[in-house]
Amino acid sequence: MDATLSDLLDRVTALGADRPAVSLDDRTVTFGELDARANRVAHALAAAGLRPGDRLAVLLRNTPEYVEVLFGAARAGVVLVALNWRLAAPEIAAVLGDARPALVLTGRGEAHLLPAGTDPLLLEDGYEEWLAGHPATPPDVPVEPDDVVLQLYSSGTTGLPKGVLITHANLAYTPRMGREFYGMGPDTVNLVPSPLFHVGGIGYGLTALGQGGHTVLLSALTPEHLLAELERWRVTHAFAVPAVVAALLTAPGIAEADLSALDRIAYGGAPMTEALLRRAIDVLGCGFMAVYGMTETSGTVVTLTPDEHDPGGPRAHLLRSVGRPLPWLEVALTDPVTGAPVADGEVGEIRVRSGQNTPGYWNRPQETAAALDDGWLRTGDAAWRDADGYLHLHDRIKDMIITGGENVYPAEVENALAAHPSVGDVAVIGVPSPRWGETVAAVVVPAEGAVVDAEALLADVRTRLARYKCPTSVTIVDSLPRNASGKVLKRELRAAHRV
Repeated sequence: MDATLSDLLDRVTALGADRPAVSLDDRTVTFGELDARANRVAHALAAAGLRPGDRLAVLLRNTPEYVEVLFGAARAGVVLVALNWRLAAPEIAAVLGDARPALVLTGRGEAHLLPAGTDPLLLEDGYEEWLAGHPATPPDVPVEPDDVVLQLYSSGTTGLPKGVLITHANLAYTPRMGREFYGMGPDTVNLVPSPLFHVGGIGYGLTALGQGGHTVLLSALTPEHLLAELERWRVTHAFAVPAVVAALLTAPGIAEADLSALDRIAYGGAPMTEALLRRAIDVLGCGFMAVYGMTETSGTVVTLTPDEHDPGGPRAHLLRSVGRPLPWLEVALTDPVTGAPVADGEVGEIRVRSGQNTPGYWNRPQETAAALDDGWLRTGDAAWRDADGYLHLHDRIKDMIITGGENVYPAEVENALAAHPSVGDVAVIGVPSPRWGETVAAVVVPAEGAVVDAEALLADVRTRLARYKCPTSVTIVDSLPRNASGKVLKRELRAAHRV
């Protein structure tokens, strides 16, 4: 395996400097160009005063420059902090306050999200000049496999963002994953519709790139554009959350489209209903591959291969499974309280022991200690295992909501709602959505003497939270159901919403 991302880029560039590496719309960057520009980025970072271990925050939509900055930062020993441009400005400010980057790179369309006083490097108005004059040769900076290269933010159950640290060694498994399980090689054309601030974008993007394959980024995520790019580039592989798969099936002309090059689509990040999966298999005619993983595992740790998708055969029941663990790691199901293993058929918390596991959270020693135990990562997700070793996701031990592939923690939304003077008590739950898998719903008890105006409440929350975190419905109730210890019985609220 490649020890570092720099080693990976050296290896794939040697396969052919003129081979296409990354494309967006009408622009393609070759591996030779990517290698040279990554070196210029590394030298430019050093000239700007950044040293190994410093943070470079990137607030950009998908673009080839994002990829060259990743590799340039890796060669400079600098940690790339990927910022979620879907967040509201106060949330961006909180992440920047936690990460304390030495430099921020952004675009014109995202710069308004930055706090006042930030002096960013603008992609359109200074990036090329910033690189100009710096050599295209590798910098003389020692970088070790255990050095952190990425810091991806995931909201915590308290509503505070957590910086998940990812090392070169963590990412070293990704090319192997692409080769052995995604079925990729040097001729692969891999579509990456997920934003690069997600591990499902920046991590998954290394699967094909690590084979010397061609990575295609999307500038817009509409059904029409997605279908057009699949045809235009003769895409062979893609990863998509179920909401994107569902959207693709609505694209005009999907029945007549030439998708003969499409080998497989990996799906994950949110529950895929069996009905949607069967329809996608029928319409798209390619292989499908379920994947389960998280930011803290640097991506996929469990997979259901295309051969194990058997909608009309004796193993059709596996369509409700996420598959079996990858062979180089261990997955255990344990009692979330005692940590004792549970028997097959019993629900337990998924724990993972792997070289892919994060070394921890940035400046969060207590949360790191709670998540990592003797090499095992506590995922907070619940599943049961059948006699053949296939995992079936049951629920989330934490009350996290997954909507359209985005993680939403109820406590964060509840805190925002509770700040409104008309709200006396509140609970946030995930409810089924045919489009997004789940959507956010709020159950509100009015403050004494107050009247809750649902539209005004939602308008207020939208000024402080990303749109995908905001409730799509508000239910007004007299009281919330609680147990003897005072904890809200969210299972009762979810059951009421499913009636």
